[in-house]
Amino acid sequence: MVAWVTRIILAIAGVITGLFVTKGSPNYDVVQMMVGTLVLAFLCFIFAFWPERWTHHLNGTKPPNADKAS
Repeated sequence: MVAWVTRIILAIAGVITGLFVTKGSPNYDVVQMMVGTLVLAFLCFIFAFWPERWTHHLNGTKPPNADKAS
């Protein structure tokens, strides 16, 4: 399972890295791992803030504090 997640993240990072670095260059693997780390951090950020920020938009409901006047 962890290997699948790693392959998916590195595949996404490979596509992004391929836009900026030639695949035959010596530092391609290093840049791919750096981009992979950024993709992983972005995914963690998305999952961390998903319930609070976007659930009410997707469900079509009001946020919990919408009734209070500010």
